[in-house]
Amino acid sequence: MVSAPKSSEDPTEYRDPDPFSIEAQGQEFTFFPRGKDRLEALTELIDSARESLKLFYYFFASDDCGRVVRNALIEAAGRGVDVQLIVDSFGSQPDEDFFQPLIDAGARFDVFGARIGTRYLIRNHQKIAIADDHTAIFGGFNVTKTYFDPPEANGWNDMGVRVTGDSVDGLVQWYELLAGWTRNPKAQFRAMRKIVREWVPGDGPVQWLIGGPSRISNCYARRVREDFRKGRKLDLVMAYFSPSGTIWRLLQEMSRHGQTRLIMAGKSDNGATIGAARSLYGKLMHCGAKIYEFKACKLHTKMLVVDDISYFGSANFDMRSLRLNLELMMRIEDPQLAARLREHCDTLLEGSIHVTEELHRKRATWWNRLRWRISWFLVSVADYTITRKLNLGL
Repeated sequence: MVSAPKSSEDPTEYRDPDPFSIEAQGQEFTFFPRGKDRLEALTELIDSARESLKLFYYFFASDDCGRVVRNALIEAAGRGVDVQLIVDSFGSQPDEDFFQPLIDAGARFDVFGARIGTRYLIRNHQKIAIADDHTAIFGGFNVTKTYFDPPEANGWNDMGVRVTGDSVDGLVQWYELLAGWTRNPKAQFRAMRKIVREWVPGDGPVQWLIGGPSRISNCYARRVREDFRKGRKLDLVMAYFSPSGTIWRLLQEMSRHGQTRLIMAGKSDNGATIGAARSLYGKLMHCGAKIYEFKACKLHTKMLVVDDISYFGSANFDMRSLRLNLELMMRIEDPQLAARLREHCDTLLEGSIHVTEELHRKRATWWNRLRWRISWFLVSVADYTITRKLNLGL
């Protein structure tokens, strides 16, 4: 069993920690757990660019924070920076009037998807900003106010990561593939599947893993399975959690023979995802996993640490992220980084409650179990926009 700090009796007192920096495998990382720091870091990245900016966001809203970022991009274009912004059509439902001043300033603006046909089925869930092909910020956060609000305003608990080093070369390569597909009016669904299938993350200690549609497992799902087979200590923080198949069986096996600590969402904009996760708690606790629910605010962080290997980025731990959505995760083998991220997991317990077997039994009435199983099914087969409306009162 995992020894860890106790969860809080009053999660509402939780406050996001300060940014922290660490060097690992020749890369310089800064992690931004606090919303206002993520916004400042993103605008500073944009302001620092002298040659190019390459950005992709699933959701880019026309609210106050969206205007701050858009206006910084307009200023960058005005000083001669080559600005490229892509947004997902399904996530952003782009406001043409909002983005027109950016286009007028000389920036390249594209919309991923939004065409009738099979390519409409693809959701590009990634969040990327690259300055001068040298420094990048990525993670789980979108560009809208709730991702920059503090916990007391029920902003999303999330993580932004700034990275500088030669690993950014791989991210630039991936962005160019995305941009090429997006800008091709004749691009087909099978072409994106081919891009995902043929992406090579490398075999070194730093890898960019891609989740997405493919007949064979994408590299994100493959690496997770490989690491779970060998893993003995797991810390996982995940907004949406409903694994199935081989990964689900490996997670149970690791819980039986190792140390597993899971921090799940206790609040969300999608109640069905909470029900789906709760439907799995019983088996996991029976296998020895320790489970916590983050209750201070909505949880959106996607991070896992298995032994000395860390993953962080945009992907949840569910069917859509593992098999359907286009996702981006960094995988890095480094014991110091893994230890530091486990310390961050410890701080999240201050905003969490421990889901004991007694609490789970109290919750698990026949009616709740039914709602949980229905939620698991919906989350596994339906789009998030549908499950947000069909949250079954959870």
